[in-house]
Parts: sequence; structure tokens; C-alpha cells
Amino acid sequence: MDFKKLIAYQKSFDLGMAIYTVSKSFPKEEKYSLTDQIRRSSRSVSANIAEAYRKRKYQRHFISKLTDSDGENSETNVWLDYAFACEYLKEEVYNELSKENIEIGKLINYMMNNPSKFGVDVE
Repeated sequence: MDFKKLIAYQKSFDLGMAIYTVSKSFPKEEKYSLTDQIRRSSRSVSANIAEAYRKRKYQRHFISKLTDSDGENSETNVWLDYAFACEYLKEEVYNELSKENIEIGKLINYMMNNPSKFGVDVE
């Protein structure tokens, strides 16, 4: 299986792209703070899932990279909170992005708790 077929990868990639699109409307003064941060963390989620999948031969490496992905996903959630609090996101957009973010976190945690289902040699 290719990592691009993982639901967690697909959903995190889609969320990263949705955040990229919506963050285009953030104020210019946020370019080097909120905009860059939320784009970086949201994109890092899928990148770390891809790395984890490629390191699945070793359970500890797999879980370590998924832990990184989960951390980036949580960071993205914080930046979404800031964007909403600063009134850069409408409530319905914020709720939808947050819902997706939470679902991705659950998928990542499922992968961490069930590594053998993803081809990991369980130690």
C-alpha cells in the first residue's frame, strides 16, 4: 500500500490545502506569524504520516513520526483557535476545519495504537 491511500494522509492533506486557501484572506500583518505558522503545521501533519509509513519496518520509528504528526495536528488546532479569535475565520469555517482536525487526530492515534494494521513489525 502507498501512504497516499491512508485515510489519515488524505484527510490531513485536504485540511492543509483548505487551510492554505482560507489563510489567503488573512491580513498582511499576519504573513510572518499566523499565516506561515498555520500553513507550516498543517502541511507537516501529512508529511510526518508519509515518513511514518516509510519507517513502518520499525515500530518505534513509526510511532515516533506519528507522534510528531499528532503534535503538528494539535499545533494546527491552536492556530485555528487564534484565527477564529482574531475574527479571520467565520464560525462555520472554523467549526468545519476544527472538526476535520479532530478527526485527523483520532485517525493518527488509531494508527499509533494499532501499528500492526499498517504493516508494522510489532516488537
